[in-house]
Amino acid sequence: MLVQIKGGKVVDPVNGATSVRDVFIRDGVVVSAPETGEVPDVVHDARSKIVMAGAIDVHSHIAGGNVTLSRLLLPDLHVSEDPAAEGLPFGTAKWSTWETGRLYAEMGFTTVIEPALTPTHALHTHLELADIPIIDRGALTVIGNDDYFLSQLRSGESRDAIRDHIAYHLAASRGLGVKLINAGGPAAFHSGLRAFDLDDVVPHYGASSRQIISAMLDAVADVGVPHPLHLHANNLAVPGAPKTIADTIAAADGRRLHFAHIQFYSYGQDEDGGMVSGAEDIIRSFSDAPNITMDVGQVMFGPTVTISLDLIKQWAGRVYASPKKWMLQDGDAEGGGIVPLAYKKKNWVNELQWAIGMELFLLSPDPWRMLLTTDHPNGGSFTTYPKIMHLLMDREERKAWVEAMPEMARNRTGIASIDREYTMEELAIMTRAAPAKLLGLNDRGHLGAGAVGDVAIYDDLADRTAMFTSARLVLKGGDVVVKDGKALGWTMGQTLHLKPGYDAAMDRRMKDYLDDRFGVGPSAFAVPEAAFGERENFKVAPCLK
Repeated sequence: MLVQIKGGKVVDPVNGATSVRDVFIRDGVVVSAPETGEVPDVVHDARSKIVMAGAIDVHSHIAGGNVTLSRLLLPDLHVSEDPAAEGLPFGTAKWSTWETGRLYAEMGFTTVIEPALTPTHALHTHLELADIPIIDRGALTVIGNDDYFLSQLRSGESRDAIRDHIAYHLAASRGLGVKLINAGGPAAFHSGLRAFDLDDVVPHYGASSRQIISAMLDAVADVGVPHPLHLHANNLAVPGAPKTIADTIAAADGRRLHFAHIQFYSYGQDEDGGMVSGAEDIIRSFSDAPNITMDVGQVMFGPTVTISLDLIKQWAGRVYASPKKWMLQDGDAEGGGIVPLAYKKKNWVNELQWAIGMELFLLSPDPWRMLLTTDHPNGGSFTTYPKIMHLLMDREERKAWVEAMPEMARNRTGIASIDREYTMEELAIMTRAAPAKLLGLNDRGHLGAGAVGDVAIYDDLADRTAMFTSARLVLKGGDVVVKDGKALGWTMGQTLHLKPGYDAAMDRRMKDYLDDRFGVGPSAFAVPEAAFGERENFKVAPCLK
């Protein structure tokens, strides 16, 4: 079937300057032009509208054990008695899998990445991902704090052995990339430590955070994972953390590295030890390191919940719980904490956090390397993305927010002096082309020939919040899934994952290890196709090797 999107203002920086033109999709894939004399089967009139590739989110907690526990801990945030749309049961139940897919799609997002896929709970996470409608999904496998990996470092095992271990877990858990969380921190927490820096050493294992990060950087490159190591660094939310980020960039020594939710590491200190913006320090380190990418983790206002496998941070953060209930669970590098939180405009620290995120966006020299996230739900809901886009594109809208800030916060940030406004092309890079490139998904993020037919069509409104909240049309694989800002019903995307090769001896080693440590073999942690019925739930993405 041939689909024509006619006469829209196509914003596709990968394939040239913005221009008014047609886009053609044949059998779910973008083509450069129809055959001579071929008549489209479907025509969508996009005149006076903005046409972009479907948006991509590289870091959003949308599935897995801690997400489920958050729903159980905070029913007040997700229970809804509104009637669901026909064909979308639970579609209005806040933060259900159903509503997650619907809300993302209605904003024009077509691919979303869960950043915390733990190998021991991989099947659970994938079952939840598979229940999210409309969008394609992927997940980043959490490795590097587990006993097996740390034992490899302690024993001085070869680089090849470490590579095979990482590849084994990626393949078994069906991950799209590798995530490392506060390297060494969880194991240190088990031993009673409540802080862990880059050169601190994990008790019993003798490896520092720096050594763990370096070994993981090598392993990710050796396996051929397209996405660079996705790092939740040490000292999250600690004033003075910009130095930790600078030191970690230096430790990467030119190797590709992605920093998650960098806003939470951008807190500097004044001469009295008080919190000030450290955004300029972060950008200075970032600008000098073309091997580094980051996502922001923008703070937005309202009630939310923080979800993290960083036991040290969540233990420290429990005292700020609002409402006063929290949950901490422990495990072999895969515990985590759930702490509800409300970001308030009357709280100068929260306002400063908001301003720091804005500074990072606006001071960034390269939209290809600084990406849009809220670290959903940690900095705020992904549903605030349209407002963030508006603030970045409209200095007058941003000025009103800055003028309303408490003086205590405004005096500790340079946000008021920044006049930059994002262009539509920069926005398309940051939310489409750059995430696709970062993940190695060359079939999306653009509208060139061979791309999947994932397209978002928007009314060109001055009110960018309204514009990006409700897409006029969204096509998934060439089929309309959203019309006039409303999802049309049940349709399913796929979960993207890697299938790296490794030495078969690792299968035997891991079987013996899992039998000994957990009393069950690898099948207990497998993600079999049969668990998903007759659906073609998975799609293999290519490795670099």
